Amino acid sequence: MVASYLPLLLTGAWLSLRVALAALGLALLFGLANACVKLFGPRWLRAASIAYTTVIRGIPELVMMLLLFYGGEKVFNLLLGALGLPAVEFDKFLAGVLTIGFIFGAYYTETFRSAFLAVPRGQLEAGVAYGMRPWQLFRRILFPQMLRHALPGINNNWLALMKSAALVSLIGLEDMAWLAEQAGRATQMPFLFYFLVCLVYLLFTAASGGVFRWLGLRYSRGLL
Repeated sequence: MVASYLPLLLTGAWLSLRVALAALGLALLFGLANACVKLFGPRWLRAASIAYTTVIRGIPELVMMLLLFYGGEKVFNLLLGALGLPAVEFDKFLAGVLTIGFIFGAYYTETFRSAFLAVPRGQLEAGVAYGMRPWQLFRRILFPQMLRHALPGINNNWLALMKSAALVSLIGLEDMAWLAEQAGRATQMPFLFYFLVCLVYLLFTAASGGVFRWLGLRYSRGLL
């Protein structure tokens, strides 16, 4: 009986990984764009950026997930109703990815901002002396140097994001945690299935550690 649930758990593990990876890509984009705004944007955009990171980092991920999914859907449907349009139901996968990406974009903002500030200004001044344009400075000097400093923070936030992705089970997405709960109830063996979920997350963590160690060596080449 237990073995019949294992293929379902593998399907849920694949869904959990897809949610986490998609949310990671979105969070990296949010974080990079917001860090650039904080450092180089106009004053009013910097104020909005500070408000975003302050509010998001001050609210638990669980509360934010429920607020954005249920509250966001209700507000959106109220707007549609005011326009005379029918109500819609949010896609759970897309909603989970957007919510987690939006939340962790605030954490990656600070990661990238600190990494940008760690790049020696002398290198940028040398690029200017060579006649590089702002985009060339960013692409050839600032971004590669920043990424080397940001990798530890990217890794730490990724591990937190990957674990927080399990919150999508609260909005009804049939990920690994949701399936483990259902299997535990059906078989009266919740410990076994949650233990299997723990093992899968440990496997994801170990694989992620290997990837980030490789990236660290790659971007530290010539400095060791």
